[in-house]
Amino acid sequence: MGKKIEDKALDRIINEMVEAVENSKDEIFYIGEESRMEYEQLLADLQLTKEKVGDMIKEGDQLEQKVRYSKMRLSDVSRDFDRYSEEEIREVYEQTHKLQIELRMSREKEKLLRERRDEIQRRLQGLELKMKRAEGLVGKISVVLNYLNDDFKQVSQLIIDAKEKQEFGLKIIEAQEEERRRLSREMHDGPAQMLANILLRSELVDRTFRERSTEEALLEIQNMRKMVRSSLYEVRRIIYDLRPMALDDLGLLPTIRKYLANIEEFNNIHIDFTALKAEKRLDPKYEVALFRLTQEAVQNAVKHAEPSTIKVRLEVMQELVVISIIDDGKGFDVTVKKENSFGIIGMRERVEMLDGTIAFHSEIGKGTRVLIKVPLTEG
Repeated sequence: MGKKIEDKALDRIINEMVEAVENSKDEIFYIGEESRMEYEQLLADLQLTKEKVGDMIKEGDQLEQKVRYSKMRLSDVSRDFDRYSEEEIREVYEQTHKLQIELRMSREKEKLLRERRDEIQRRLQGLELKMKRAEGLVGKISVVLNYLNDDFKQVSQLIIDAKEKQEFGLKIIEAQEEERRRLSREMHDGPAQMLANILLRSELVDRTFRERSTEEALLEIQNMRKMVRSSLYEVRRIIYDLRPMALDDLGLLPTIRKYLANIEEFNNIHIDFTALKAEKRLDPKYEVALFRLTQEAVQNAVKHAEPSTIKVRLEVMQELVVISIIDDGKGFDVTVKKENSFGIIGMRERVEMLDGTIAFHSEIGKGTRVLIKVPLTEG
């Protein structure tokens, strides 16, 4: 229950993060659009202002010509003062003064329009830079959103996987303790008990030899020899369960073949074993791992699938080992995670340690196929 609440809380936090980033992206987009609208408006204003500046320049040039003409006339009037009436002289002076004022006003307007034009151009440059930055930020945020949506939302699953690995580690410790208890019981009930019986038998042989006949003593020795053989068999069986000696002595192929033969005989299941280019010895770390993976996959099929046939295929290539285990059992839904499926988790862990891959293909009623690929590296 606590785990589900934690997962929901994490999903909520991630969703809020994604929503906040999306809102930020929208805000930056709106800022960029507002800047673009202002840019287009200013661009129109700039065009209009440039036209006004051109008009004012033409107007100023025309006024300058009129002022020059008026000054020339004023000069003529001043030179021939006696030829003009007072009214004509005043009119020339006023006309020249008026044109000079209009020229100054025109040049002042032209100056203001030029300043306005330059200010608009500066604002346009600033807005252009602002739009580029907004566009760049929107692009970067889109990349971040893609990352969040495609990858970061898997954080919950990653944490769940981490928790499973932690539980798997605890399960390994429990399994180790259980294995120690099992071995202790087996050693106590098997070899230890038999050795105690052998000791008692040896005392009985000694007493029989002294108190009875030699023939009876030899018979007891024969019985004791059978008990020694049985004890030796039990010890070897326990050792094989811990680590098959054939794996060190003979290699992967004979050990798998012997193991599958024992499974086939004990469980009354037909096992079809195919080996391709598997005669050469591998590094011990690969032989142990590949044997345990095969063992785990076959045991899972025997325990859970109720198959009539299991097909095991081992192929050793130059740089890759491929193992497939196929059964015709009842299968399972690979999309549904089973609690405490530590066997599968353990197989994944072992394959990951060797930088390999493992895939499970199964359908209910159609059997199961386990495909393991392990790259071979030197050293």
